[in-house]
Amino acid sequence: MIRRRVFISSVQKELAAERVGLRDYIHADPLLRRFFELFLFEDLPASDRSADSMYLDEVRECDIYLGLFANQYGKENSQGISPTEHEFNCATDSSKLRLIYVKGDSDRDKHPKMQALIARAGNELIRRRFADLNSLKPAVYASLVDYLVGEHLVSSGPFDASPCIKSTLDDLNAEAMRAFIRQARNSRNFPLTDSTEPESLLTHLNLLEAGYPTNAAVLLFGKNPQHFFPASEIKCAHFHGTHVAKPIPSYQTYKGRVFTLVDQAIDFVMSKIAARVGTRSKSAQAPVTYEIPRDAVAEAIVNAVAHRDYTSNGSVQVMLFSDRLEITNPGELPRGLTLESLRHPHNSVPHNPLIAESLYLTQYIERMGTGTGDMIRLCQEAGLPEPEFSVRGGFVTTIWREPNENVVETKGSSGNTEGKTEGKTEGKTEGKTIGKSAQKIVTLMRLNPQITISEIAMRLGVTESAVEKQVRKLREQEIIGRVGPAKGGHWEVLE
Repeated sequence: MIRRRVFISSVQKELAAERVGLRDYIHADPLLRRFFELFLFEDLPASDRSADSMYLDEVRECDIYLGLFANQYGKENSQGISPTEHEFNCATDSSKLRLIYVKGDSDRDKHPKMQALIARAGNELIRRRFADLNSLKPAVYASLVDYLVGEHLVSSGPFDASPCIKSTLDDLNAEAMRAFIRQARNSRNFPLTDSTEPESLLTHLNLLEAGYPTNAAVLLFGKNPQHFFPASEIKCAHFHGTHVAKPIPSYQTYKGRVFTLVDQAIDFVMSKIAARVGTRSKSAQAPVTYEIPRDAVAEAIVNAVAHRDYTSNGSVQVMLFSDRLEITNPGELPRGLTLESLRHPHNSVPHNPLIAESLYLTQYIERMGTGTGDMIRLCQEAGLPEPEFSVRGGFVTTIWREPNENVVETKGSSGNTEGKTEGKTEGKTEGKTIGKSAQKIVTLMRLNPQITISEIAMRLGVTESAVEKQVRKLREQEIIGRVGPAKGGHWEVLE
């Protein structure tokens, strides 16, 4: 991002403390330093150019002229004009944004030419008064933030409602919009017809702002959304083991519009998990039952796409392991929601409400805050443990798979998992075969080394004595170990 250049003009000696203090304040502020860099004449290195030509060139090159006017007028040239007035005139002639701050409540003690310059500035633009550096800082902050809002560089509203100022209507796909209308009419009785002009559809969905398509419009209907938002892609990976290890058996990066991304990511997962085909006793088409309910997979992926932070450089990641599906998005819980409240009915607080609205109209999601509850119910009905929700480097949804009791993890000399063999194995392996319950315990310990026996029992729906028996066997097999005392220590997965 190119930062805007701010030229600070004033009589240097009189306002030396304010100039330096303002520079340090903007450099230290997390928001302002992202968007602005300041020019102070005293920061320039020695040069054989004349001072007059150097500072006037800087005024012409700046984006914002910030004038600090006090009592002194400054050293006059042969025409009787000071550098401060020269700078103001140059900024005016160059049509720069001018922000003027006058020190003191009264101009009575000011140099007559400074009084005239202040009066002239007051006739041309709005000026602000300040008493000292402490009152100058918030006044400048407010003006610079107003500038950022006016330039659509920051917004007080949701990200997806902000205009994508580098885009035009030509960057949107008209056929994608017609397909959206057809699906929305079938799903939610959407009132528009597929002959509706693109601009009318965008207006109806509040996807136009200040004449520009909003960020949501580009993500939903763009010809190439990743041109504007490179991180809006989805990365999908499939691992044979229970942790990330190379080589990755299957890896895909999907690009495209929101709807396409969701469909591709769901298809990736469903193509990698086990499926059981039933009989045609009740219909001509044999029913297919997946080990993880498709609706639970879809809910988790749609949530990640709809609620992610699109200002982040991170992408949504979908990672399928032998014991779980993990979906991570760069984002946090909305204010007022907690991880525990996700397990109960709660208000729907979408991070990107315009994207969520379009996903609702096409029946990808509901708007009742029931998504996480539906995932929990679907997994329970399929005989799977409840999904887990956590925040670690982003928001993570973990859906557990039914571990295969005949899976043997093999390790190479580096200790990384190299592959998976089901059933009988040929040759000698260094891995160990463990049962379904034991594998769940190992996974829980890997995800949370501080987990207690009682917490494991509650998660698995078994007694604590049953867990203790499994833990003893795992320790005897040197698959897990305990570091520290029973209270205050933690588990270590050794496999």
